[in-house]
Amino acid sequence: MTTPADIRTPRSTALLRAATLHNGSRCVALCLATTTATGAGLLLPFALGRALDLLLTDTGGARATRWVLVCTALVLLLAVLDACESVLGATTNARATAWLRRRLVGHLLAVGPRAVRRFGPGELVARLVGNAAQAGTAPATVAALLAALATPVGAVVALGLVDPWLTAVFLGGAPVLTLLLRAFARDSSRCVARYQDAQGRIAGALAEAIGGFRTIAAGGTADREVARILRPLPELSREGHRMWRVQGRAAAQAVAVAPLLQIGVLSVAGILLVHHRLSVGDVLAASRYAVLATGVGVLVGQLSGLVRARAAARRLGELLDEPPTSYGTRRLPPGQGRLELRGATVRRGGRAVLDGIDLVVPGGTTLAVVGRSGSGKSLLAALAGRLADPDGGEVLLDGVPLRELERSEVRRAIGCAFERPALLGDTIEDTIGFGVAAPSHDRVVAAARTARADTFVRRLPKGYATPCTRAPLSGGEAQRLGLARAFAHGGRLLILDDALSSLDTVTEHHIAETLFRPTPGSSRLIVAHRVSTAARADAVLWLDEGRARALGPHAELWRTAEYRAVFGAGAGTEEDGSTAENAGTAEDGDGS
Repeated sequence: MTTPADIRTPRSTALLRAATLHNGSRCVALCLATTTATGAGLLLPFALGRALDLLLTDTGGARATRWVLVCTALVLLLAVLDACESVLGATTNARATAWLRRRLVGHLLAVGPRAVRRFGPGELVARLVGNAAQAGTAPATVAALLAALATPVGAVVALGLVDPWLTAVFLGGAPVLTLLLRAFARDSSRCVARYQDAQGRIAGALAEAIGGFRTIAAGGTADREVARILRPLPELSREGHRMWRVQGRAAAQAVAVAPLLQIGVLSVAGILLVHHRLSVGDVLAASRYAVLATGVGVLVGQLSGLVRARAAARRLGELLDEPPTSYGTRRLPPGQGRLELRGATVRRGGRAVLDGIDLVVPGGTTLAVVGRSGSGKSLLAALAGRLADPDGGEVLLDGVPLRELERSEVRRAIGCAFERPALLGDTIEDTIGFGVAAPSHDRVVAAARTARADTFVRRLPKGYATPCTRAPLSGGEAQRLGLARAFAHGGRLLILDDALSSLDTVTEHHIAETLFRPTPGSSRLIVAHRVSTAARADAVLWLDEGRARALGPHAELWRTAEYRAVFGAGAGTEEDGSTAENAGTAEDGDGS
């Protein structure tokens, strides 16, 4: 069960405070506008009372006119201030939300894939979109809440100025209103937190379904997936109704108490009027101040908004609790791209997914990593590319631990290509040059030719200037663009995580001619599922359930029946694997 103490975490409080400071000038302007409006609202009953008293006398015509004009000016001022509050509140909310999203997106990119593993893409989107917008209302809500608090406090003081007995009567019932507001804040906090959690679960399931929509359509399981996505819906509905009940009960209780206090104040004011201690205008002013002093409905609404903002900030704070990937200050010495893993171990869910991997990839050579699905191939590639860190051991490039290198140095030295590359950038040229500082057009074209992508890119409506969103690409074409991006990047180490799986045999052969050509100053690590890829590599690392089963040339490993079985090859296959080369195209997933 979530309590207010859970919501008021230091991280969420600091986040809301930083968002408020970022919008400091607008928050100050909003506070001034709300404070001025509060002051004008408190002056208006006094001005109305004075105008009424003067109108009831025979000699107060000129002065009464002045007070009527004062009342008119106050009403106009309140209208102008209300418009200013609306504009300032909306712009403050928008700027605070934008700032929160920028900060969170930057932090998540610094954390890397670890954030996606912990929260899931749908949950991250729900927090960045929905919860950031709710938390972004906090600065404006706080300013409005201060004004909402100042109004009853100022009204109570004004009652005391009219007559101290009126304040004494009101204060007699004020503790009841305080208890109502405290109970509302407590109960509403719990409901809002559970409501937002249910929203996040629905968003996460929906993102998963969108990512696998082809599998769902092919399996005819749309109805079952809809039921799975909407499974938290009853809880969402229950907490939503509970929120309304809590707010309705608080409002109803306030409505029940407030009139009693107002009647009490008016009764005492009537008695004082009979005894000539108050004028008719004073009674009018007292009646208005009594209404303002018991304006709990406004407080309930503002408190409700603040509770939602703080609950959303708690969920955003959980994202910030995930520490970003740390980098050092060292730079790489001259080298050939020598990759080394020393006792690299990675644990997931209490078990070792990679267990004590020792490996050396000499500079200028190519290592193929093979193994059955789930053996840890993609995870090892992620360690080599500093897309994940080992829980034990270390990874070195040209003798320097990757953890100690500058961020820019790591990303400049290591290029990566993946099975399903993300086509980032506005155009095809932007996609190929992504991650390269100001790449030239010739460099982009050369990389595309190496990846055998230049021909189909030129057939697109605008060639390399074609927007990615308007480029109908097959899986193999998208994969070739990912390879082109890695070739354009260059660097000392090139990592291909199953980046050849969607290519036809002819295209793969042409790319392999370049890929496996000895390249001084650059080494390559390739997660392979095809016999042809492993056979061309200088050495093969055979992973089995997270451990290094063997390391050596493909021709030697091929003599082992279990190694051949990794590629789906039978025991009667030729010793060097040449006959299995065309048949051994098993694509068993990313192996992570």
